[in-house]
Amino acid sequence: MKKVTKAVIPAAGLGTRMLPVAKGVPKEMLPIVDKPCMHYLVEEAVASGITDILIITGRGKDAIEDYFDYNLEYNNKLCASGKEELAREMNAIADMANITFLRQKEAKGLGHAVYCAKSFVGDEPFAVLYGDDVIVSEVPVVKQLLDVYYKYGLGVAGVKGVTPEQIVKYCSLKVDPLEQGVYKVSDMIEKPSPDKIFSLLSILGRVVLPPEIFDILERTPRGAGNEIQLTDAMRELAVTKGMTACEFEGKRYDIGSKLGLLMANVEQGLKHPETGEAFRDFLKRLVL
Repeated sequence: MKKVTKAVIPAAGLGTRMLPVAKGVPKEMLPIVDKPCMHYLVEEAVASGITDILIITGRGKDAIEDYFDYNLEYNNKLCASGKEELAREMNAIADMANITFLRQKEAKGLGHAVYCAKSFVGDEPFAVLYGDDVIVSEVPVVKQLLDVYYKYGLGVAGVKGVTPEQIVKYCSLKVDPLEQGVYKVSDMIEKPSPDKIFSLLSILGRVVLPPEIFDILERTPRGAGNEIQLTDAMRELAVTKGMTACEFEGKRYDIGSKLGLLMANVEQGLKHPETGEAFRDFLKRLVL
């Protein structure tokens, strides 16, 4: 079985839920305390053993590429100020992995964005980290999925249980248990109507896929939202070759929503060594 060393991060969406700020700043570059959301995704992939990452961008997303590059102005300024350690930390951002970028020229959906990575992936299995989902966990979520992939040899969907109100906005999986927190997936549906819900398990931001997914995506018609849905392609994969689902450990933030980004900043701000104590005191004074 081939080792998974590549990851794809689709980040071409317009971020309409985050308007007006998304008009000028890619939502993936909005900060959680002092790091942009995209930094968390790349860190997770690298901590899971990924060495090569393709970020799928769109128009107006150049800030993502700039962030993962060297910045000579900052480097010179920091070194001249005697802050060589901070300069090394900034340069290390660009050296975390072999990061490349590809622009999705048309907004045709998540499935199309992943299909754009076909040449990058080749005939290897790969991980996909959805650009809207930051997940904080003790064991990186991609690593959790890879452990299941290496055990069963099938594509893996990272899942969590959601509410009946949420499931109609996400996807629903038909599953049978294999072991604690791991399931065999036999069917799935994107944005189901209430009468077509299989379960309250939904894919939330992470999958590991075999290269066969590209042949499926090539013939996948537009689905929900008139977009090419990755879920539709994964359904065919589940029905024909088989898939598994891993109920991952971790706190997931929907950073494509205003509330999700605020929650991430509050909770991670309380844990940050520079801000935690003072921020906790501030919140206590604010709510009392």
